[in-house]
Amino acid sequence: MTGIRLVPVGNVDLAILEWLALALEDSIEVDCVLHRPGVDPAESYHPLRQQYNSTAILAKLLRLDAPAQEKLLGVTDVDLFIPILTFVYGEAQFNNRAAVVSVYRLRQEFYGLPGDDSLFYQRCEKEALHELGHSFGLVHCPRFDCLMHYSNSIEQIDLKTNLFCLACQEKLSTYGLGIPAH
Repeated sequence: MTGIRLVPVGNVDLAILEWLALALEDSIEVDCVLHRPGVDPAESYHPLRQQYNSTAILAKLLRLDAPAQEKLLGVTDVDLFIPILTFVYGEAQFNNRAAVVSVYRLRQEFYGLPGDDSLFYQRCEKEALHELGHSFGLVHCPRFDCLMHYSNSIEQIDLKTNLFCLACQEKLSTYGLGIPAH
């Protein structure tokens, strides 16, 4: 059984990582550990875009001294991008070890709305599970309510449940994960 190593990237609030550790252990029945020290994203900063290149952060995660059987999930509060997109909520190596998720655009305040901690933490869980799904070899799912559905807006994240559909769950079962489906 693969474990998840949660890695702070930059100055992300450790309470988010601690909450994600509990949520992920409950959602996919996997052991989560917090990695210290974290990763500094400074080298991945693109001054013209005023964002951080998520692929460069993935490369830094892969250089960590961590057991090879563990998945590495970087969690950051900086705005991420890949060159072909305006922004990304996260990125993962397909069927490999590393994934990163940003909480930067998951807060209601980013959109000029009143804060909602419950909604924020739901979004964090969904995006973390989504990126981990890619690291386990899942592609985007056509079902709008599946965790693996592609989201390019906060509304699309909110439409998803925090569950994998039956087809995605079946694919993940080969990893021995105890995953509830809908």
